[in-house]
Amino acid sequence: MVKANEGKTSPMMVQYQTIKAENPDALLLFRLGDFYELFGEDAKEASHLLEITLTARASGEGRANKIPMCGVPHHAAETYINRLLKMGRKVAVVEQVEDPKKAKGMVKRELVRIITPGTQLSPECLNAKQNNYLVVLYAENHQFGLAAADLSTGEFIVTEFKGEKARDDLMTEISRLQPSEIVVPDDLGVQLKQMISADGNAYLTELESFRFDPVSGKINLQEYFQVASLDGFGCGDLTLAIGSAAAALYYLTQTQRGTLKHMRNLSAYSVDVHMGMDNATIRNLELVRNTLDATQKHTLLEVLDYTRTAMGGRKLRRWLLRPLLALEEIQTRQSAVAELSETIKTRDDLATVLGRMHDMERLSGRIGAQTANPRDVIALGNTLSQLPEIKAVLRLCKSSLLSEVVTQMPECSEICALIRQSVAENPPPTIKDGGFIRDGYHAEVDVLRSLSREGKHTIATLQAQEREKTGINTLKVEYNNVFGYYIEVSKANAQRVPEHYQRKQTLVNAERYITPELKEYEQKVLGAQEKLVELEKVLFIEIRESIAKQIDTILSAARTVAGLDALLSLAECAVQNNYIRPQVGNDDSLKIIAGRHPVVEKLTGEKFIPNDVLLDNTTQQVIIITGPNMAGKSTYLRQIGLIVIMAQIGSFVPAQSAQIGIIDRVFTRVGAADNLAGGQSTFMVEMNETANILNNATKKSLVILDEVGRGTSTFDGVSIAWAVAEHLHDRVGAKTLFATHYYELTELALSNSRIKNFNIAVREWKEEIIFLRKIVEGSADRSYGIQVARLAGLPAEVIGRSKEVLLNLEKANYTETGKSRLAFHNQAGTEKESPQGSLFEKNNYQAIIDALRSISPDRMTPLESLNYLSQLHAKLKP
Repeated sequence: MVKANEGKTSPMMVQYQTIKAENPDALLLFRLGDFYELFGEDAKEASHLLEITLTARASGEGRANKIPMCGVPHHAAETYINRLLKMGRKVAVVEQVEDPKKAKGMVKRELVRIITPGTQLSPECLNAKQNNYLVVLYAENHQFGLAAADLSTGEFIVTEFKGEKARDDLMTEISRLQPSEIVVPDDLGVQLKQMISADGNAYLTELESFRFDPVSGKINLQEYFQVASLDGFGCGDLTLAIGSAAAALYYLTQTQRGTLKHMRNLSAYSVDVHMGMDNATIRNLELVRNTLDATQKHTLLEVLDYTRTAMGGRKLRRWLLRPLLALEEIQTRQSAVAELSETIKTRDDLATVLGRMHDMERLSGRIGAQTANPRDVIALGNTLSQLPEIKAVLRLCKSSLLSEVVTQMPECSEICALIRQSVAENPPPTIKDGGFIRDGYHAEVDVLRSLSREGKHTIATLQAQEREKTGINTLKVEYNNVFGYYIEVSKANAQRVPEHYQRKQTLVNAERYITPELKEYEQKVLGAQEKLVELEKVLFIEIRESIAKQIDTILSAARTVAGLDALLSLAECAVQNNYIRPQVGNDDSLKIIAGRHPVVEKLTGEKFIPNDVLLDNTTQQVIIITGPNMAGKSTYLRQIGLIVIMAQIGSFVPAQSAQIGIIDRVFTRVGAADNLAGGQSTFMVEMNETANILNNATKKSLVILDEVGRGTSTFDGVSIAWAVAEHLHDRVGAKTLFATHYYELTELALSNSRIKNFNIAVREWKEEIIFLRKIVEGSADRSYGIQVARLAGLPAEVIGRSKEVLLNLEKANYTETGKSRLAFHNQAGTEKESPQGSLFEKNNYQAIIDALRSISPDRMTPLESLNYLSQLHAKLKP
């Protein structure tokens, strides 16, 4: 406890310093009247971050001490708080918890909440169509428990990661959740902390490690949820998950000061029921964020999102980041999408009803956190009143998901009735001044309101009477907060003022007076109004608590509506963009006829050229794709990945037809950038991503490689790319699309039966190249890089010299028949055509010397050098 220093610190500053000492890592917003003030070092930091004026406050005996301070208006505080959160700061809010008018001595203040990126509740500061997850991690012996909580919606889920790939699976799940904040034990290893925070989008918080104890945590969770066992939540034996959930509960209760009435359920889930997608895949395919500015613009989610509600938008986003693996579940979603896409009236009627609904999940969250205002309650009531209409629209639907909405979704009629009877239809935004309890709901409110209205009417009548008595037609009876009610008379009429008027204030052009009668009415009116406001506040809190008791029912309805909205969105998208229902099965084939890139086809001004693909595990497992830059290789690769993901969330797809055997994981290696903070070069980032693919892909995976080995020397790069392709073919068995400018890789098809060559077709006309955007069988003969460079505007001298250098390099690296000198020896060891073959036949040392002189060792990989040396040695044998 901080004490006043011998009278030198004011009582108010002692109050501030006491609370600040308990929250040293947060910027403390301290309520003083209509402002939140910051003092000392907090003020210096906030003034700099928020670009607001830094002043000073005199404090203590003699008022000689100057304390730095700055402040923000209370009505605009959320905006400033959000800015601080985005800058990685924690904010503690201290409120006045008693009326300053009634306070005896210093106003009582309390810390009401601590706001962090993962515990933000303000609707103005949250992305309406994205969950705001707080993720809490617990680690033990290289295995992990994870808890994810969205305070704004009440969602609270847990899972575990065990086995050799626990760390990789954990990072994949964090990529899916895209949390705003991650909480870890303070004794977690430095390397793991760095890995978790490497993405940079999540705020990392450390918590005392004993808060993660599974034993005491289990007791705390059972007590909080008022259950004898956690088995009903599916996590009774998930020790690691319990540890993370207990820490999450502690952190939330501490930051929200115990107001968690909407978090009444805990659910365990398994990541094994969803397609695996690591952060690189989510980023490279631009599922929910583009790589340019990290917004939703030009992403697959933007294409798919026709949702009418924020909760539906969040549900669709979760589906997109968690494609399904269960065939029955995929087909069930497909059937609902198909039925909605085929019935225009159902789609239109459903869209109309959903368009009238507000965000039930986040409204429930604010009610449970006791921050909901009267307008939130009315919005919830209006939304719940639409539930019967949804059932009416779907009453004839036959697909199981749509039928379940009719039979299982609660209507919440009791809550609707309570809100309709108790809260005014157009209430004010706050409870500060009353006026939000409906007439007829509470007898005492009606009496006080009538008295207040009658008193105000009497004041108006009094003004008319006084004008008639005095003959002063400009006389006014008015009110302000300083003097209450008063009579104002212009100075020109001052001589006509009756003797019983008591002068209260003199103005430049008028005098103000009071009378005993006026003060009597004032007490009557203001007394009734004050009692009315206080009573309305009490009643509203009671109403809010009554609704909070039904939050489980409301959230059940909300999640049903969210799923319905997501299904409607997929149906609307299918109709608007001419998508077809894919055939999804458990076989190993991937066959897409006339597939299109769902994002690019909406952006390009020209007609999109569709393309086919056939991949399986027996005849065509690896496709090597060659062709010039700008021809469309990257678009083709990505569209295959996107179509597979769309199919496995139950969506229709942009194609003429599609047969898709369920893919367990999608991997992509596309481009790369330096990770300077992690001390990794572009090539190291590329190799990390490639290693992740080779170590985790299976026969049921889809691997998309858009260049491998381009960050190092040419021969090193070719060697790595060659070995990667062979490994995927021989060892992993994953369906693979491999785009490359290393034309040497096309010779892999000569000795590997499941590797096929395809290229993006182009046509040459004079020195121009025409991109046909069509993938055809066979390999391309060159990259046309110099032509593309010319299109980009490189000087003519550079283009000319490039052609000369290219000619020399091709002579050095290719035989007279066009065969690659790098790939002259296949995997089985069979010797191919070699320009030095005739020299070996002479079997003399001069021939060997001449052969060595004809090669360039610095251009050969170690493996190529050893193979070449072995051939020379063999020729020397008798």
